[in-house]
Amino acid sequence: MEQPFTTLDPERQKQAKQYARIKRRLWVVDETTNLLYALIWLVTGWSVGLRAWLAEIVNNDWFIVAGFIAVFAGIYFLINLPLGYYAGFILPHRYDLSTQTRKNWIFDQLKNLAVGAVMGLILIELIYLALRITGDNWWLWLTGGMLFFSVLMTNLAPVIFMPIFNKFTPLGEEHADLAKRLINLAKKHNTHVRGVFKMDMSRRTKQANAFLTGLGNTRRIVLGDTLVAEFTDDEIETILAHELGHHIHKDFAWLIGFGTLLTGLGLFLVSLAMNWAIQTFGLSGVADPAGLPALMILLSLYQLVTMPIENAFSRWREGKADDFALQTTGKSRAFASAFTRLANQNLGDVDPEPWVVFLFYNHPPLNERIQKAENWQNA
Repeated sequence: MEQPFTTLDPERQKQAKQYARIKRRLWVVDETTNLLYALIWLVTGWSVGLRAWLAEIVNNDWFIVAGFIAVFAGIYFLINLPLGYYAGFILPHRYDLSTQTRKNWIFDQLKNLAVGAVMGLILIELIYLALRITGDNWWLWLTGGMLFFSVLMTNLAPVIFMPIFNKFTPLGEEHADLAKRLINLAKKHNTHVRGVFKMDMSRRTKQANAFLTGLGNTRRIVLGDTLVAEFTDDEIETILAHELGHHIHKDFAWLIGFGTLLTGLGLFLVSLAMNWAIQTFGLSGVADPAGLPALMILLSLYQLVTMPIENAFSRWREGKADDFALQTTGKSRAFASAFTRLANQNLGDVDPEPWVVFLFYNHPPLNERIQKAENWQNA
């Protein structure tokens, strides 16, 4: 049975603004903690001292890097744990967004820690290998390496990493018509998908989502079970059409290309600034593991400066995907209803302040997207 057009819930919008404000404050605390933590290691000489101590124990660059990361990142993980618990467990429960038990949250953190530790160690070891062997052009090699890593992770995520955290099952017979509709929509635009899968989002949250993930043979349609349960087929189709628009417009290539340009520029500027850091903090060179906190600070500052630029670029591509969804489906009413329902269910602020959009939003604000659909309908 088709559900009626959804209207915004004023009480949920009031909560959405409060929730968004708290999350921004937590972001500021997190970023400040990151920078201060790394700076303390440099100013106090702990960074050089730890590297020197490790060098006395083992005479191997790989083990020194691993040991430094274990201590540096391990202490930070413990310091950040209370903030992570509040932001990831307490706050979502307070605003009635989370369905997760404390036990399952802890289990998720352990899985995140295990996967993150392995992947992070591999990545940082490769970064320091490049720093040791590529000389002054290390920033250029790292840019190419990051590009390769991004493409690789996009291919591997749907089949290796995402199943670690969520269960994916083919859409059942009760939703066979929906699955057929979505697959036909993809086929119509020459996009091959391996199937339509349902993800067990409800095990953790009441929020809804859908996405196309993977490339080539790993590309698949994924619907949150919360989306399937609460949204009409027409609404789901318009959401999926938006995601399909990204593939049709080759937004992966656009975003990766633009991100690579920013990364290359950032690493080049960091390579210049590291010359100052080496002299100031007594580092032996750019490949000194003791310089990791300096790299972390410089890259974080660069990311803060370029974040509005990246977000503006992303909003542009998201807007084009919205246009594609409206043009392709011709269901502007369902599109507006879907994003109104998302605002209510996901506690999304439909009308954020312009400065908030400028700094933090990588999607157009929801009121802009809803109004576009309503105007499209009336055009």
